[in-house]
Amino acid sequence: MVRFLLSTAVTLIANAVGLLLAAALLPGFSIDAASFIVVLLVFTGVMVLTGPLVFKLAITSFPQIRGSISLIAVFLGLKATEWLMAGFDMGGLANWLAATLLVWLGSLIAEILLPIFVFKQLRQNGAPNVTIR
Repeated sequence: MVRFLLSTAVTLIANAVGLLLAAALLPGFSIDAASFIVVLLVFTGVMVLTGPLVFKLAITSFPQIRGSISLIAVFLGLKATEWLMAGFDMGGLANWLAATLLVWLGSLIAEILLPIFVFKQLRQNGAPNVTIR
């Protein structure tokens, strides 16, 4: 249970980093401050749902796209979130493509560094004995 909660926290924080990175670097990419948490939850939910679907499609029909499953899930997650949320606007097609790369890169770096540094530090400071793999 603790491992699931830590994994969920890492995913949410990583996606927040990716979305904030895209919002900071791309003109026209905007997230209302009041709706940021909801946008983050919707985006993460769409990613959690589309990731396995894209993976299944890649394994059965298009094995060539196996290496880009995360990029495709981010791509679909951003567009679905824009359709569902009024406080989220990506701008145009160029921003959508650039945001896909920025959100994916920001999330990837955060998902690598958070378990190594942040959660390791929490474990050393008296948190329950948890192994993150």
